[in-house]
Amino acid sequence: MLKNFRSAYLFGTLGGILSCLAFFVLSFFYSDPTNLTLLFGYIICPVAIFLSIKFFKEDQNAGYLSFSEGMSVGFVTYMLIALISSVGIWLFLAVSPETFELITIAKFEVLEKGKETIIAQIGQNSYDATFESLKEMTKLDIALNDGIWKIIPGLFFTIIISIILRENANIS
Repeated sequence: MLKNFRSAYLFGTLGGILSCLAFFVLSFFYSDPTNLTLLFGYIICPVAIFLSIKFFKEDQNAGYLSFSEGMSVGFVTYMLIALISSVGIWLFLAVSPETFELITIAKFEVLEKGKETIIAQIGQNSYDATFESLKEMTKLDIALNDGIWKIIPGLFFTIIISIILRENANIS
């Protein structure tokens, strides 16, 4: 089983490390690197999933790929990306509390700038609930949010890529 998913482990680990590295580097240039890291995740996830499924198909499965194999390899890949990215971001925020404070401040500023629009669209109660949840936000919340936003598109990309790369056996 371990050797069957070698490409998923490789590209999932690489994707997770790149996501952590992106968060780390972007934190030096922006007070809130979370949004840009999510955007980076939308680029790295499909690339890592595609490469892991393609390498699995060509190198480990003799050019054959069923939909379920593609889904399994993709699942391992995007879950590794999400896990490594979440743990890395959480560890970085744990050793750098000032980065967490800057992120919190930036999120409050965004909420305050859009206050009138938010209240007009969803009401004062929703705005107040969002404000209260921001006050209670933890480092783990930021890390888990990043992981979740790697899993959701990862599933979508895995389905599409598995369909595209799927190759049925020739029946003679």
